[in-house]
Amino acid sequence: MSDLVGITVWITGASSGIGKGLALALAARGARLVLSGRNPEALAALAAECPGSLVEAFEATDLDSLPAIVARVQQATGGIDWLVNNAGISQRSLALDTEFAVYRTLMEVDFFAPLRLTQLVLPAMVERGSGRIINNASVAGKVGSPLRTGYCAAKHALVGWSDALRAEITQHGIKVHVLTPGFVATGIGANALTGDGSRKGAGQDPVDSGISIAEAAEQIIAGIMADRPEIAVGREGASEMQLLDLKRQDPEACFQLMASLAPKAPR
Repeated sequence: MSDLVGITVWITGASSGIGKGLALALAARGARLVLSGRNPEALAALAAECPGSLVEAFEATDLDSLPAIVARVQQATGGIDWLVNNAGISQRSLALDTEFAVYRTLMEVDFFAPLRLTQLVLPAMVERGSGRIINNASVAGKVGSPLRTGYCAAKHALVGWSDALRAEITQHGIKVHVLTPGFVATGIGANALTGDGSRKGAGQDPVDSGISIAEAAEQIIAGIMADRPEIAVGREGASEMQLLDLKRQDPEACFQLMASLAPKAPR
């Protein structure tokens, strides 16, 4: 399949998880990729599987470095057609046990980093009159989930900002897509932050039972090509995917369900 030949796609958080799945699927369709993340070795290995890719490793929250990085990528590629803001980090800690610095980190990584990169890439898209911004949120960007107060806050912010941005820039020919993945088998659970900012580490996590990154990528690309503003990603009928409808149809029932799932701990 070569339906995306000539399209340049910049993916953050590309070295693993959904970002890696998207990179492989897009490369198979002929897209030219810019692969970004914090791990140069992992990005180089992925680039070897995606011929013609450009690797640009950087820390997503190093906002002061972004203008020079964007200028370099724009010059090297001639312009970005799709920007996939995929880099992110999750959380597994009760609000009562979470340090303020952890909340700040979650907002910086999951909200301010994609916002700032988009700000810098968007003007060239507007000048050209075309482009797509793809923001990877989560079901947690629509539903408040226990152990994820900071993650939910950041992802809700990302969804709201994306919706408002879409309203403003559709007049310029730019499309904004929001991804709301449920459970996808990635390392996001193991890499999630605990209350003191340390990694949760290996161990049982609901996301481990999710769809593969290859399945997720196919659902995402299908939604993008169909011009869907919001793209649900997950196993059809799965309990977490049903929450998207439940929140709209019966918010109180959704809240009660989430409350029943919260860990019960004496204080």
